[in-house]
Amino acid sequence: MWILLLSLVLLFLAVLVARLRKTSAGERNDVQAEEGGVKAEPRPEGCCGLHEVCEKELLLAAAREKPVYYEDEELDAFKGRESDSYTDAETEQFEEVMTTMRPDEVAGWLRSLQMRGVSLPDALKDEAFMLMEG
Repeated sequence: MWILLLSLVLLFLAVLVARLRKTSAGERNDVQAEEGGVKAEPRPEGCCGLHEVCEKELLLAAAREKPVYYEDEELDAFKGRESDSYTDAETEQFEEVMTTMRPDEVAGWLRSLQMRGVSLPDALKDEAFMLMEG
């Protein structure tokens, strides 16, 4: 009988310690985010919390968001094209736009192309990712 009671008490303490650690880790992450200048957003309903950015919220935000143009309106003519179907001349049009922007703009430009239904030519994908990293 005493063993059962002692086991229940130990189990209760283990659960309590685990919850306290989880709570303090969450608070610590909130403080680190605020110190870094980024305010932690509350998790949207239905978000599992296992991802850095919840895919559900990202999809909803993309539907509300309007694409930003990078003086590349002419690329809208390629809407719906497959990324492996571009000619060399068409690929050069994308490359001209991409090489005139700053590396910190490339990710936004790729997002804009995606929102507009324009696929980046396969020949430029590696270069675009290198620009974003460097």
